[in-house]
Amino acid sequence: MEKVTITDVAAEGKALARVNDLVVFVPYVAPGDVVDIQLLRKRHNYAEGKAIAFHELAAERAVPFCEHFGVCGGCKWQHLPYEAQLRYKQKQVVDNLTRIGKIPLGEVLPILGSARTQFYRNKLEFTFSNKKWLTEEQVQSGETFDEMNGLGFHIPGMFDKVLDIHKCWLQDDISNRIRLSIKEYCLQHEGYPFFDLRNQEGFMRTLMIRTASTGDVMLVVVFYHEDRERREALLNHIAQQFPEITSLLYVINGKCNDTITDQEVHVFRGKDHIIEEMEGLRFKVGAKSFYQTNSLQAYELYKVARSFAGLTGKELVYDLYTGTGTIANFVSRQAREVIGIEYVPEAIEDAKVNSALNHIENTRFYAGDMKDILTEDFIRTHGRPDVIITDPPRAGMHEDVIKTILAAQPERIVYVSCNPATQARDLNLLDVAYTVRKVQPVDMFPHTHHVENVVLLEKRTSSGE
Repeated sequence: MEKVTITDVAAEGKALARVNDLVVFVPYVAPGDVVDIQLLRKRHNYAEGKAIAFHELAAERAVPFCEHFGVCGGCKWQHLPYEAQLRYKQKQVVDNLTRIGKIPLGEVLPILGSARTQFYRNKLEFTFSNKKWLTEEQVQSGETFDEMNGLGFHIPGMFDKVLDIHKCWLQDDISNRIRLSIKEYCLQHEGYPFFDLRNQEGFMRTLMIRTASTGDVMLVVVFYHEDRERREALLNHIAQQFPEITSLLYVINGKCNDTITDQEVHVFRGKDHIIEEMEGLRFKVGAKSFYQTNSLQAYELYKVARSFAGLTGKELVYDLYTGTGTIANFVSRQAREVIGIEYVPEAIEDAKVNSALNHIENTRFYAGDMKDILTEDFIRTHGRPDVIITDPPRAGMHEDVIKTILAAQPERIVYVSCNPATQARDLNLLDVAYTVRKVQPVDMFPHTHHVENVVLLEKRTSSGE
């Protein structure tokens, strides 16, 4: 398709064009670009393609700063100025809430941008592969590649293809230095084969690096099998090269998949955790802990949630999907009591530890499936909440949970969401008894299409207001 004008931004970070009655989704282009499109997939009323030639560039464009842009799949919006990214995210939130939710929105506040747009993440995971991904340019260059070991990110949609990352702009630069040093050591010493994801063989499997606002650094090295001599040699090398690492851990994972949630984490040197800090509160973060990946912006997000909750010190608060209790502990000083509920038992143990760490005594935590735990019996036992704060996963809330919330009749509901589409669906169900008073989008992930959104709902009076 030749000389097609890109007209808007669409879901999943793609942009769109309309050619006659056909909607075409194209990645890595901006509204205003005029491009030739090669169609890759066609359905009845839409198609997907890629831009193969640019005739005109949009007036509103930025130069991507990362050499891996367009291949990695991580930061798909680097070609858009940050102000434009925020504008499209605000529009995405409003469009979802109005089109899917079909409810009045009350006051829609301007999106809160992230103070940092580079090096803002506190956690990254990298994969070793003995068959690294070759870019189109590399393949067409005709050169031969003797070195096929790579350490980096999975190519989207391809479980066994890994892009070798030279520099990533998402995490503090110590992350790049650690990763490149480990890769160099493994390539220079015998006995450190990179993992073969298809044949399930090799030694070096994955890395996880966490950095904290306190200066703590955690490194988790995952090996496919135990080889004590080589493992210790590598870990000693890392410890000598990077004294900044406060938590040097390792895992032996012989399973078919890369997840370590069911694996034992061993301490090689330092502590088994790092400490995050927020408004004087300290949070213990282990290798398996969930913590918002943009620490600075998480603080802004939680401040919005606390403000919307309108706490005076007298309220009983239910914090649903509490995770490691970050929000529960964050609002506890302004509440009479906070009850946190979460599916993952280990997360609930972390939440209790975090309360104890901060000498917080008005929190209680319960583990189990939300729809099974949050019942009318539970509410009769623990008290009717004045405020419910809910921060569900991308899939949103189960219908049974929404029914229980409606039966509990809290005065206010603060709904924090990482997926405005499922949030909109849930708001529609809550509309029978609650009015949306405020909407506050928050950008946690610059250069991606992802956006968080906080909504304040208030119980309607008998007059329906």
